[in-house]
Amino acid sequence: MRQLLITTALCLLAAPAFAGTRVAVTMTSFDNPFLTILLNGIRDEAKRVKNVELLTEDAQLDPAKQLNQIQNFIANGVDAIIVNAVDGDSTAAITRAAADAEIPLVYVNHPPAELASGLPEGTAFVGSNELDSGTMEAKAACKLLGGKGRVVILMGPLENHAALVRTKDVEAVFSQPGCRIDIVEKQTANWNRTQAQDLVSSWLTAGLKFDAVVANNDEMAIGAAQALKAAGVAMNDVVITGIDATPDGLAAMEAGDIDATVFQNATKQGEAAVQTAVRLAGKQASERTLWVPFELVTPDNMAAYQK
Repeated sequence: MRQLLITTALCLLAAPAFAGTRVAVTMTSFDNPFLTILLNGIRDEAKRVKNVELLTEDAQLDPAKQLNQIQNFIANGVDAIIVNAVDGDSTAAITRAAADAEIPLVYVNHPPAELASGLPEGTAFVGSNELDSGTMEAKAACKLLGGKGRVVILMGPLENHAALVRTKDVEAVFSQPGCRIDIVEKQTANWNRTQAQDLVSSWLTAGLKFDAVVANNDEMAIGAAQALKAAGVAMNDVVITGIDATPDGLAAMEAGDIDATVFQNATKQGEAAVQTAVRLAGKQASERTLWVPFELVTPDNMAAYQK
């Protein structure tokens, strides 16, 4: 009897404290307004779904740190992993580690390089098609400019897939007939409001003339508006566009600082990432790629998005 009690006690000690689905998440950065919306969508959906325990880590813009977090998740025996990749071109090691451990992996928002060649079994991507984002933004800017003008582009990190595709989209639209737009300068401001403000201020100080600022995201668009206003430029004299339709971006639009943005539904991406992770962890069928559509936002329809 004593041996039975000891064995039972040891079994109880060895039993996991949580019997549901343990989903681990690594984010590019916690210090980013758009990614905060994405993470909140993940957290809210995890609360809504029964028996899901969420573990979250901040990669702090460091691909090596993110890979180390993945390795720790695997060592801790989580049931599924969600990755908001720091660098989409450096995800092969992450994909391989999860596949070797047979742990379901869901990339969200930032697509992995492997998406083009095909994701392995048990791996999925949830995001929005960046071929649409920059195209919508550029067409809106072209229309606001009457089909001609001089433009500067504020880019996200040069290693980031979204930044590269959004910039190429804009360049493609501005090279089409009926849109005689000259790109007079383009530089990265790393998704950052302050960096964008400093960059645009330096352009103005150097005497650069432009009719519009086309930014890869709302934070940089806001920074550009701040620089222009500080230099005494009237907001009616320049077109400013962004992408993401964040709460701050919509507030800037309401104030007359941003003329157009493109809504990327970060909340829906987060929700779908959790749902996909749970399905894969439960050995259920799931799409390898799930697209959440982009939507153009202007002062005429922004009220619907402010809600």
